[in-house]
Amino acid sequence: MSEFPKNAEEARLDRDVTRQELTETLEALGDKLDVKTRVKESVDEKLDQATAKLPEPAATKVRDGAEVVRRNKIPVIAGFVGLLIVVKIIVSRSKS
Repeated sequence: MSEFPKNAEEARLDRDVTRQELTETLEALGDKLDVKTRVKESVDEKLDQATAKLPEPAATKVRDGAEVVRRNKIPVIAGFVGLLIVVKIIVSRSKS
């Protein structure tokens, strides 16, 4: 625990240091709580890893496809859900 400042100048320095530490802590906490940005960064990283293993024409198509999905999330999700429903119906009918 730090000692109580002895004069006004020490108090100002202590205040400034405390403000700087608090600012850094709040920025770090804000970064951790920014889920949207963290997910986007994670997806970008995984996409980069996946496309690094592909030949350039295929990698470009994968990146373009990912960009289309990012711009049109709702239609893509709706299409995926529809596809899952169709597959479930086909599987349930084939079991009967």
